[in-house]
This record gives sequence, structure tokens and C-alpha cells, in this order.
Amino acid sequence: MKCKTTVEFQNEVLKNMSFTPYKDTNFILYKNHEKPELGYFIKYSREGYYDFGIGDYTIPHNFTLSFEHSEELMRFGTVYSGETKFRIEDEPVSSFTPSSFFVVEKHLKGNQVWEKGQHFHGAEITIYKKYLEEVINPAFPDTINFQSFLSNYTYHHLPLDIAKIIEVLRSLGEKHTLTPLYLESKLLECLAIIHQELSASPENVFTNQLDYGHIEIGKSRKISLTASDVNAIQRAHDILSEDPCNPPTIKALSKEVFLNEQKLKAGFKARYHMSISQYTTSLKIAMAETLLSTTELSVEEIAKSLGYSHSGNFVKMFKKAHGKTPLAFRKRW
Repeated sequence: MKCKTTVEFQNEVLKNMSFTPYKDTNFILYKNHEKPELGYFIKYSREGYYDFGIGDYTIPHNFTLSFEHSEELMRFGTVYSGETKFRIEDEPVSSFTPSSFFVVEKHLKGNQVWEKGQHFHGAEITIYKKYLEEVINPAFPDTINFQSFLSNYTYHHLPLDIAKIIEVLRSLGEKHTLTPLYLESKLLECLAIIHQELSASPENVFTNQLDYGHIEIGKSRKISLTASDVNAIQRAHDILSEDPCNPPTIKALSKEVFLNEQKLKAGFKARYHMSISQYTTSLKIAMAETLLSTTELSVEEIAKSLGYSHSGNFVKMFKKAHGKTPLAFRKRW
């Protein structure tokens, strides 16, 4: 069977768990009275807008579910125990392990696997696009939207304040004392924290989790780049572009962008396909070409304006790049 909606998918999981729904005032409790050892699932919901689920259960048999839905929704929460393997189409097998998580789903297609004897305990908030469009955005436009995140990408860390809120909600929910008003107030607080995190800086708890690839340092060492690293490398590029004739030393540049020298040099070369010195030299050559073509300045004057103490060094650099001296280049014009 292929589940076409999130609710259908959840219902199929509960069906495989052999759980029966028992409605209360504010929530639905799912369990098997004849097999209490299987545990339970509790669902608080404002139908069509958001859900809050708490699960503490053991899988009774192996099963796999396929899914393909066009919904747009946001899910985040904490897995206290258990690991679920899932595969999104065209992506490698992933899993939720004990940790917090955040994911924005859009046109999701794949499958998920459960194995007999696995135990799960966790709490999760699901926010549907309808809630943002009809409740949040009319009152608070330009605050938060799904476009702020990569679709179908699992972020494995939440802001600490959100993790604390989920723990409070879980505790109240398991005691059956969680009210709809309190739940929605905390859900709004979570959205506010997410918005604050995103708007405070381009380097935040979400962007810093993205995989920007790896760079090689030396012959045997590989390190990953974070969003913060990439932004630092971009700042270094901008600084060098502003004044290539008087570039800072690697040490000074490293301190200015708050990135260690090794990662700065290796990251710059990986991103721009040239070393820092090659980049500044390329800028100087472009400037030299312009001055030679459009002014009557002497080679010595041009060399000095480009930061060379000795014109001979400038001539050597230019000839290496062009295969001819500055004067020979000028004669073309």
C-alpha cells in the first residue's frame, strides 16, 4: 500500500501496531488493551492545522510502508529512544536516531521500515502549510515560511529552547493535562524561536547543519565545511577583492574572518579553484591590463600603484601570466 497523506501514513502505522483509538476531551489515546506491553501513542490535534504526538511503543512485527504525498508540512521533535530507517526517493537510506530533528516535507516519496522488537519513545510537532497560510502569515507576514529550509532534508539539531518546550509538552501530554490553549501557545513560541534564529544571522543552528562538502588538508586529512566556514571564505574573498594591491597576510585575514589559516587556505582553493595569492595576482593582472591599455603611466608607476616595491617583480609576474612583458602588451594598443 502507498500512503497518499500524512494522516493516512500515521493510521497505517497505528494499524500495524494493532492500536485502537480512545477519544478523550483534548486528545486521542491509541493502545492495545490486550497487549499493554506494546505501549501507546497519544495525539493532540487541531485538525488540518497541526498535530502533537507522543509515542512510547514496541514494534510487534516487521513491516514497511511506502508513501507519496504532495503535502507541505513542517515536523520537528525529539526521539528519546529507537531508530527508524527510511528512504526518500533518489536519496540514500536515512534514519532518525535518539536526538532532536527538524524537517520540511514537500512532495515526499519513499518508504520506511520497522523491525520487530524495536522500541520507540519520542514526541513530535507537525505543522501543516494551512496553519502558516491562514493563521500565522495574515497576522505576522514575512515571518516564517517553508522556503527558508531545504525540502526533505533532516536537520538533526533544534534550538535548545525548542527542545525544552517539547519536553514540557511531552510531560504534560503523558499525564493527560495538556490543554489546547497551552499547546497552541507553545507551538507559536516554537515558530517565533525558529524565525528569530533564522533572522538573527545567516549562520544559525539550521544553516550550520548543512553539508557543504569536504576539503583536503594535506595528503590524508579531510574536514567538512559548515555554513559559517563558507561565509568566512566568502568574506575573505570580498576583502581581497576590495584592495588586491595591499592584501592582508594570511594570518591577518584569518583573524579578520574568524577562520583558522589551514581551513581558510584549503577552503578558498576548493571554492574558487585557485589559491589566495593566485587570486590577488589575477586581480592585479586585470588592473595592470587596464592601466597599460588606457593610460600613459610608465611601467614603474603602474608597478608602484599595484603594490610592487620593485618594478622588476611586476614585470616578472606579468610576463609569467601573459607570456610577454608589459611594454610588449601595451604595443598591441
